[in-house]
Amino acid sequence: MARRLFLDAGSSQAAIRNPFQGRSFMMDLPLAISSLAVCALGLVILYSAADQNMPLLLRQGVRLSVGLLAFVVAAQVAPSTLRMWTPWIFLASVGLLLWVLVDGAVGNGAQRWLDWGVIRFQPSELLKLSVPLMIAWYMHDRALPPTLLNLGVLACIIAVPTLLILRQPDLGTAALVFAAGALTVLLAGVSLRIIAACGVLALGMVPILWNTMLDYQRARVLTFLNPESDPLGAGYNIIQSKIALGSGGLFGRGWLNGTQSHLEFLPERSTDFIFAVMGEEFGLLGLLFLLGLYLVVVGRGLYIAAQAQDNFGRLLAGGLSLTFFLHVFVNAGMVCGLLPVVGVPLPLISLGGTSMVTLMAGLGILTAIHGNRRLLVT
Repeated sequence: MARRLFLDAGSSQAAIRNPFQGRSFMMDLPLAISSLAVCALGLVILYSAADQNMPLLLRQGVRLSVGLLAFVVAAQVAPSTLRMWTPWIFLASVGLLLWVLVDGAVGNGAQRWLDWGVIRFQPSELLKLSVPLMIAWYMHDRALPPTLLNLGVLACIIAVPTLLILRQPDLGTAALVFAAGALTVLLAGVSLRIIAACGVLALGMVPILWNTMLDYQRARVLTFLNPESDPLGAGYNIIQSKIALGSGGLFGRGWLNGTQSHLEFLPERSTDFIFAVMGEEFGLLGLLFLLGLYLVVVGRGLYIAAQAQDNFGRLLAGGLSLTFFLHVFVNAGMVCGLLPVVGVPLPLISLGGTSMVTLMAGLGILTAIHGNRRLLVT
């Protein structure tokens, strides 16, 4: 009986016959193992950050299971099928954003969620996938680099969901959705002149953006510039985060021994500032280990992008990989005080469901793109 293997120098990609689907079962081992390692480490950190709250940890385990299911299912979808459904996925995602504005659930002063009884989720997270998908779909059969007309269409694809998310308001997610689309467009080979022109335009729009920001958003920017100006107010979070990171030193205080988190000095320690919890308990070496795992995931994604056989696969894989990297960079940067606090979770680590499932589905799409290479029959 013929056995099918992928031709993949230096990788562990394998194809196992699936009798139920009549096609090979796709699983990229380097990507799967590194992603699972991050998820497992996340549960260990969350157990400490949540004060050993087992019910909360079990709920996160359920979310992780759903994420793993999304990873496996997305990995089995052929890129050609995904490309065919992309416009409908994008329209459905935008439709959910409109639903949020009309009848969304309110939490922490923002209208960002849809509550359907058995499930409560944040539709804006879906746009981190559907925007790169739509851009890759649009440029699939068009010449690269994109023309000015095509750039105008791509700008609309990015701008519509970004503006809808800003209305919620959710500046952090809107910025990430915008960046996910912009990075995918850059991968299409935009000229340096256009990049420079966009940079000048962006600088010119800073005063307009500042005037449209809410008071708490402006406070975050001012706090980033000078946290000590309001140490018990807007600057409290970042000051406590820096203390937690500094007190961890090289080797950390030890698991479950963090004082900033367990004495409740560190706010949002299970979500936005969980990176600081790990820094305090596992030290600089622990953080470097986590960042190393992230680099493996991102590096593998970029390798898959380089090996993709068409524009759709290359742009989508590259866009998803760089978006994942941006998640890590923004969260770590804001916890360290290098970026303003924008409420971006640490990928596969922070407490939450929609972000976990969306990111795992994106990693599954990377596996599907890599599995679309030519099969050899031996």
